[in-house]
Amino acid sequence: MDAELKSWSTGCRIAGSGSSVPEAVLTNKDLEKLVDTNDEWIRVRTGISRRHVLGEHENLSEHSARAAQHAMDMAHVTADQVDLVLLATSSPDDTFGSACQVQALLGAKQAAAFDITAACSGFVVAMNTAAQFIRTGTYKNIVVIGADCLSRYVDWRDRSTCILFGDASGAVVMQAQSGDCALLGSCMRSDGTGHKHLQACYEGQGHGMKATSEQDASSMSSFHNITMNGQEVFRFAVRAVPDVIEGALVDAGLAKADVDWLVMHQANQRILKAAAERLHIPMDRVVSNLNEYGNTSAASIPLALDEAVRAGSIQKGDVIASAGFGAGLTWAGAIYRWG
Repeated sequence: MDAELKSWSTGCRIAGSGSSVPEAVLTNKDLEKLVDTNDEWIRVRTGISRRHVLGEHENLSEHSARAAQHAMDMAHVTADQVDLVLLATSSPDDTFGSACQVQALLGAKQAAAFDITAACSGFVVAMNTAAQFIRTGTYKNIVVIGADCLSRYVDWRDRSTCILFGDASGAVVMQAQSGDCALLGSCMRSDGTGHKHLQACYEGQGHGMKATSEQDASSMSSFHNITMNGQEVFRFAVRAVPDVIEGALVDAGLAKADVDWLVMHQANQRILKAAAERLHIPMDRVVSNLNEYGNTSAASIPLALDEAVRAGSIQKGDVIASAGFGAGLTWAGAIYRWG
């Protein structure tokens, strides 16, 4: 650890945000041509009208780098100042991870980079992880990205899942500073017994090497499409989101009344409303962009945050409560101060 980093206190700030979404749009009307559903049914039950999906020549790494660059521009941080790139994703371009590809695209030659896989909780988990690196004085400028392209794993014949998911990337820059830390409190939970309710499992030649012929040895392995028990996931989410936000508030030493904005995982409008009611947060203080993007998994929180910041809704000093929840099962909360 160099002398300059040692001289920094344990404080950190969230200095910038950015996002990137594919241009291609898939509307509810488009889905009516694929499965037995309709626009009104989808909007009433989910709050979703459209979702953006990767085009033929697009990939997750490029959108992630674009979102990160927007965040770096807002934070006035250059590529050579970035110490670490954290990419929260469940759908990398490469099974071995895509964080290093993003690091290369950014030209952040001095930065370490690695992926974090925690499904729709990934971005909050990555923020909490970044804060620890800053608090210990290990790194000074960290780019935290949430990005997913779950359209790759959707069965477009399954109306219970294909109506939900879209593709996007969002990012923030977390930066060391003297004084207080912008991450005021955090709480993270997991329950592997709930894995069966939301999954996209490996499909190949068993769980080990069982090649018995040249044909078997060259066979392609893959993953199943996303399968979900919607009712169980809904019940889990309504319970889990207030749980981790209340836990993060206790960690921060704050009350519900201290929260200015709720920016949580954009999975379903009914879940947003139920969580807000339990937390006694008025709906005009709940950031929602479900109508335009659907469920973008790890990207949903940073995408919603970036849009609210750039629209001028979220102001410097505002206290934000965020919660992600999803496959694993995982759920994670964070209380932080913008700017």
